[in-house]
Amino acid sequence: MDENSTLSPAHSDAAASSCANALPLPSVPDALAPFAGLWRGEGEGAYPTIDEFAYTEEIEFSPTGKPFLAYRSRTWEVGSGRPLHSESGYLRLVAEDEAELVVAQPTGFAEIHRGQIREGIIELSMVSLCASPDAKPVHSIRRQLSVRGGDLTYDLWMAHDLTPLTHHLHGHLRRD
Repeated sequence: MDENSTLSPAHSDAAASSCANALPLPSVPDALAPFAGLWRGEGEGAYPTIDEFAYTEEIEFSPTGKPFLAYRSRTWEVGSGRPLHSESGYLRLVAEDEAELVVAQPTGFAEIHRGQIREGIIELSMVSLCASPDAKPVHSIRRQLSVRGGDLTYDLWMAHDLTPLTHHLHGHLRRD
């Protein structure tokens, strides 16, 4: 099935499930394979202009059958379970040891980052940050992803309004 195909409405859920179970799993490029899967865990955030906060998170890097993984992240407030943030996009292999992360945020941002993949770590540098006219004044974002065994950790730095690039988020998730 290619990326543009869909099941017609005439297919029942049972037929779609049966068909999906019969299909082979899409291959994942070796360099991205450690990141593939569903990850769940916790994170904490801090920034000079806000109070520190904690959150739970689910990140999924899903195989697509192409040389990229679909990416989705969702976070919730610890205790109340109130949704906090979500974003989605793709983690693409652009060279043997280089990845590109393309991210869309519902707050009006689209990001493109690139970085070398070395020993399960991707240091991502911003290539482009586009914002809708009413998005918050974010000027720069930097990300790092790391996989060690069954653990995914990440860090995010952000430059917002008059605050220079500053560490904002750290997450530690485990493969589900």
